Amino acid sequence: MAKRTITVIKGDGIGPSIIDSALEILKAAGCDFNYEFVEAGLVALENTGELLPQSTLDAIVKNKITLKGPLTTPVGEGFTSINVTLRKKFNLFANVRPVKSFIGTKARYDNIDIITVRENTQGMYSGVGQTITEDGSEAQAMSMITREGAEKIITFAYELALRENRKKVTTVHKANILKSTSGLFLKIAREIAQKYPQIESTEMIVDATCMKLVMTPEEFDVIVTTNLFGDILSDLCAGLVGGLGMAPGANIGEDIAIFEGVHGSAPDIAGKNLANPTSVILASIQMLEHLDMADTASRIRNAVAGVIKSGDRTTRDLGGNHGTTDFTQSVIERL
Repeated sequence: MAKRTITVIKGDGIGPSIIDSALEILKAAGCDFNYEFVEAGLVALENTGELLPQSTLDAIVKNKITLKGPLTTPVGEGFTSINVTLRKKFNLFANVRPVKSFIGTKARYDNIDIITVRENTQGMYSGVGQTITEDGSEAQAMSMITREGAEKIITFAYELALRENRKKVTTVHKANILKSTSGLFLKIAREIAQKYPQIESTEMIVDATCMKLVMTPEEFDVIVTTNLFGDILSDLCAGLVGGLGMAPGANIGEDIAIFEGVHGSAPDIAGKNLANPTSVILASIQMLEHLDMADTASRIRNAVAGVIKSGDRTTRDLGGNHGTTDFTQSVIERL
């Protein structure tokens, strides 16, 4: 069988060091992949004059699976977010953000296991109808929800729940106020829920969801929602397990998927061997699950959990005083 080739974008700031960590761990776990390294973000801008070179786009299409570090979009210089561009270009309609408690983090909870499934291409982030008057006194933005888009993401969430033996899907909305867009999303969610009688279906207004996530997070299993709400809720969920450093993300389309750590490029600690690579390691675990390599994924997860629980060579944000390379070595030894 031919070796699987994976596109790797190391990214900016701490990206290269945490991606290297994930690749070393994949190798130690016995993953025999080929990697095609391409550039995006500030590194690409310096080397090619483009944030997202054509060669990078070509590699993503060719290999179907991409592992990506954090990318920096220059602020206020008219550049579109690279992440948004990738999602739209490849119609990566589903953003999947799982959070799971690891014993040994400084998190406030120890029993969290929630997956947020966020529609990735529509809603307030669709980019349509953004206008500002010439005198700068008024700005407008449009939200757009289509039946096709809503059906796709909600069905995706229920299928994911089935596959992972999840018991419950909560549709999060604001249909009491946003009667058109959120209303359509909720209506379609109710229709699709009928097709999955074996899964408990609930619906919740977004503000109540925020409160409940903080007070009784154990009530949640799979959350499905629109773009803006999903962005906010998935970060809130990350906070429940210790922050963005513990939260991976997958952007999934019909035949292309991009897996990433969801935090920023942290240029202030770049090159200092300080970064916690857990987010990208967990993203590589998501990638393995996507490739039907669940056993290997679970071995790596257990190794990471062991390191964090024992505090063996953990990074500063996990209460230790070690760096990226020591943490990586500690995970590898447990494999």
